[in-house]
Amino acid sequence: MRELGIGLIGTGFMGRAHALAFNNARAVFELPVHLTLAALADADTERARRCATAWGFAQAHGDWQALVNDPNVDVVAITTPNHLHYPMAMAAIAAGKAVYCEKPLAVSLEQADAMRRAASAAGVVTRVGYNYQHNPMITLARQMIANGELGEIVSFQGEFSEDFMADPASPWSWRCEVAHAGGALADLGSHLLSMARYLVGDVVSVCADTQTVHGQRPAINGSAELKAIAVDDQVHALLRFANGARGTVSSSWLKHGYKNHLSFEISGTKGTLAFDQERLNELRVCRVGQEGFQRLLAGPALPGYAAFSPAAGHQLGYNELKTLEVQELILALAGQGADGTDFEAAWEVERLATAIRVAAKEERWVTVNSL
Repeated sequence: MRELGIGLIGTGFMGRAHALAFNNARAVFELPVHLTLAALADADTERARRCATAWGFAQAHGDWQALVNDPNVDVVAITTPNHLHYPMAMAAIAAGKAVYCEKPLAVSLEQADAMRRAASAAGVVTRVGYNYQHNPMITLARQMIANGELGEIVSFQGEFSEDFMADPASPWSWRCEVAHAGGALADLGSHLLSMARYLVGDVVSVCADTQTVHGQRPAINGSAELKAIAVDDQVHALLRFANGARGTVSSSWLKHGYKNHLSFEISGTKGTLAFDQERLNELRVCRVGQEGFQRLLAGPALPGYAAFSPAAGHQLGYNELKTLEVQELILALAGQGADGTDFEAAWEVERLATAIRVAAKEERWVTVNSL
């Protein structure tokens, strides 16, 4: 069996999620390759060593370039702040290695375009961490739409809101800097835009409004020194889809009470689907003739679910979705599948997000493919 070496860059929340997913994928699925955790890198060398030991990686590096150059690494998984995605991915592609990058793909459309072109020219497999799309309930929703159960789709209404930046006294972080991040639209909204495209299709034009509610934040926790904030705290947009459907999307990281409110309603001429990531094992559907919504509960009849539990109602979670995403990455590397968001699809998401920013700045409708 072919051996595939994983190299992981980053040891924060997403780094740990990736490490769990790679370990879980080996335990849960019969993979077509022998997966090895070859190397882990972090700018803090001592932390890299500790995490490598705890998470089962064979080698630790204090320099990400050393990991990319490591001959035992075949796949480079990038879980760093957004502005580092571009140099790391481009170096990995130049080395002929597959890339599994967290979202958003880059901090500018120009970077995203260069990344997708480089990957295409090199012929390497790429995937981007839009893991919510790997929920078996989302797969079911997509199948229902494709099968015509909702009829002709006429509207998409989506929101992704959290409250981790709701307190104006929360300190400045790299997420607050335009060159390093991109605000609520990049951090949360990119998931929602990807979901809208995945379920309903291409978006042809947008009109939008963005707002920075808290223009300053403490430089560090408890500091009297304030730093200016230029990224958006919230965004609202109108969408026109290629299939004629209309849509709205909104995203905020200031909305008290919400922790992972990736939600949507998709309406058609024969019914409506509704979903909320905070109840990720449920899908609600109302068909023509029903007086209200029926609740569909995740269970082993859905692809992916049975690998974790043989019984309905026992619930999948965030880390299981990440594991399903890793499984699809491995299948693609083995030439056995093409599911998942690659750099080309992630560039489309970045182009849509850029169109929203332009529309908000210039206060007009923007045609997406003009960018």
